[in-house]
Amino acid sequence: MTDALLPDDIVNLARRVVEENIAAGRTIVLAESCTGGLVAAAITEIPGSSAVLDRSFVTYSNEAKQGDLGVETDIIDAFGAVSVACVYAMARGALERSGADVAVAISGIAGPGGGGEDKPVGTVVFAKLEKGQEQPEAEQRLFEDTGRSGVRSQATLCALELLLP
Repeated sequence: MTDALLPDDIVNLARRVVEENIAAGRTIVLAESCTGGLVAAAITEIPGSSAVLDRSFVTYSNEAKQGDLGVETDIIDAFGAVSVACVYAMARGALERSGADVAVAISGIAGPGGGGEDKPVGTVVFAKLEKGQEQPEAEQRLFEDTGRSGVRSQATLCALELLLP
């Protein structure tokens, strides 16, 4: 795609997300932190994406996660914003605040700072929750520290894969 804002690998995967979710009759909602809206940007590169994307919450700060998505302060205090518990709460909050069928939430440490021994730069957590599902699919990944943009790109690709039916 010559006029795409984002790299071809991201746009091509976003195209699959849109086409396959349209075919499945499914809508999605996003709760993004470290990706800062990149997943939503990728999806909206695709014509017809309005049939799939209900909305996206970019909740970069802890206060936004709490205020916009209802993430409990206790979760952030106990586990941190970059935790399975936090992204689970983000996904649940996004799903409850939308008309979507499936939510994907992302939070991580893109760097260059902010990492530590337990959660180094490149640590990103994801949660996927479908309507009616009790427990989300959740995972923590450690992406190669290829710089801030590289970590965010890898996280965007992973989130898009989670959105495939």
